Amino acid sequence: MALHWLTAVLVVVAFTLGPGGSEERVYSAAKDFDRAWHEVLGLAVLVLTFLRLSLKIFSRKPQLPETARWMHVASRAVQGLLYLLLFAVPLTAIAGAWLGGHPLTLGLLGEIPPLVAKNPSLGKRIAELHTWLGDTILWVAGLHAAAALFHNFVLRDDVLWSMLPARWKPQR
Repeated sequence: MALHWLTAVLVVVAFTLGPGGSEERVYSAAKDFDRAWHEVLGLAVLVLTFLRLSLKIFSRKPQLPETARWMHVASRAVQGLLYLLLFAVPLTAIAGAWLGGHPLTLGLLGEIPPLVAKNPSLGKRIAELHTWLGDTILWVAGLHAAAALFHNFVLRDDVLWSMLPARWKPQR
């Protein structure tokens, strides 16, 4: 549960700090601070996602509230898409940067130089894909949040409360 919320916060902050725009703008001196934090947070999202998926595979499944079959299928599809995006967004950033000949910033730990041959045109296309996927993850996460609110305020079930600390759950 904590990893879920930490990942969500990191995604939103990384998205907010993303410099966006042309390669010249992204790698300009004026954007170094934001880009460095964007990259560090993106790597943190990648590590947390790997950790979350590992824990999910090897731990017992929580008992979720009963829902209609189509809602369960939709929930699993959105969850699967979010996991795919949580891996794809940082990986496309790394690939786009390295193919563009740029190192990967690790904040205080330094940089990782490109580990692949420079290919600026491919790097640019992958960087554009990264931007598109970054926008997509926010839309899908927003849909995910809206569904949780729908469950709480319209269906009045415990789906939202299953992702919050038990002590927060209202007594009914």
